[in-house]
Formats: sequence, structure tokens, C-alpha cells
Amino acid sequence: MTVYFIGAGPGDPELLTLKAARLIAACPVCLYAGSLVPEEVVAIAPAGARVLDTAPMTLDETHAEIVAAHEKGQDVARVHSGDPSLYGAIAEQIRRLKADGIDWQIVPGVPAYTAAAAALGQELTVPELAQSIVLTRMSMKSTAMPEGESLENFARTGATLAIHLGIRALREIERVLTPHYGADCPVAVVYRASWPDQQVIRGTLSDIQPKVRAAKITRTALILVGPALGEDHGFPDSALYDAARPHLLRPRAARQGGKGTTGG
Repeated sequence: MTVYFIGAGPGDPELLTLKAARLIAACPVCLYAGSLVPEEVVAIAPAGARVLDTAPMTLDETHAEIVAAHEKGQDVARVHSGDPSLYGAIAEQIRRLKADGIDWQIVPGVPAYTAAAAALGQELTVPELAQSIVLTRMSMKSTAMPEGESLENFARTGATLAIHLGIRALREIERVLTPHYGADCPVAVVYRASWPDQQVIRGTLSDIQPKVRAAKITRTALILVGPALGEDHGFPDSALYDAARPHLLRPRAARQGGKGTTGG
């Protein structure tokens, strides 16, 4: 048997990949993170499948279910929100699978930050404004951040920041980021990206906290910060489609009177 760590995407069942849907529909055991994965995603499990919400379960309990399935030769769909490689808590699960000689595979999913960018209707990497994205989180009551991975250190890069688990720490985020990005730096908070009750709140570092408080958002939200979130600042076009910069699929002949074959 095999345990499939499946990324269910940010919430919209239509953002489930074809491979993920095929596996969920085939596995006789389905363990899913019910606090973040909608029931519609696991509703496609086969008739008679053992489908369990792992939100109230411990690591020992979920692993016991996997061991029981292993003894019966039953494949397991272990369904996580977003992409399991990002805050999926799969490393400790895989460690136990290795110890017990149980096979596993990882099936990637659509991460929340891309769904948030789609909700905003914009690109997160804009020429000469931001060409990097930092995916990070606030510690709060969860596991402490490693030394060196402080929000202030990331702020020094000027990159677009995608901050998870930080909706209750907006005052601290404002305090740390303002010296590096400026009080008027654009901020967007996306609550439950791609879900039917999705909310998008835009503001700046100086005013986003009262806006979020007024909306009564206290969890399940992603915070995006950086100049790329602002209005058109007159940034240059990307070199990707620049006629003056030929490349393998758009050879130099393409800019010399349209002669030669181009790559589209």
C-alpha cells in the first residue's frame, strides 16, 4: 500500500488537481484536515471508504489509522490543504512511515498564496519592484521560528512577503516592517482564499489593522506585503517578450524585419 500526501489546494474544490481527485476517489482510507479542507473535496472518496477528519486527532492517532490500513493493504489518501510541502506538517508523518517501512508519495497542490494573488487579480513579481517572494509565518502559539528567520531579516530584502498565521499580530508586523517598507506600503489580507466566503481587504501598513479588526477576521487569512501590490508605478515591461532581446524560442532574426521562424 501507499500513503499519498495530497495537496487539496486552498479550498475551492475545482482547484483540486486531476491526480489528486483520482487518488481520493480510489483510496479506501481518507484522512483529511477538516479545519482547512472542505468536505466537498473528500466527498469523492469511494463508497464505503473510511473517511476521517484529523482536526481533533493527534499524530499518534492518525499514524495508528495508517498502520491499520497498511496491515490491510489499503492505500491512504492523506489530504492536506494547499500544498503539503508548505506548513503541511508532513515531515514528522514521513519520519514515522520510514520507521515502519510504509511507502508514501507526495502529490502537490495549489498553495494559498497563489490563490490569494488570483483573488487580488495581480502578479506578485513586478519588474524592478519585486522579483522575489518570501513565504513565512509568525510564531504566535505555534512552533518557534529558527534563528535568523525573523520578519525583520526578511524585510531587509524588500521582497513581496506572504505571511501565514499572522492575522493576530498585525500590530507587530506593522512595527517591524514600517522602517523597511514605509508606512504607506501596500498590504492585502485575503481571508479564506478561493472559498465562497472569501474576503479581500486592502490597505497599507499604517491602516490595515483597524480594517481587519472591523471585518472581524481572526484566523485563516494570508497577509501579503510589498510594493508589487500597489497600483501601476510605471514599471518597465518584462524582458521576457522584449523584441530587442532574442532568445532560443525567439531568435534574433525575428526582430530583423520579421524574417525567420519564431517561437510564438
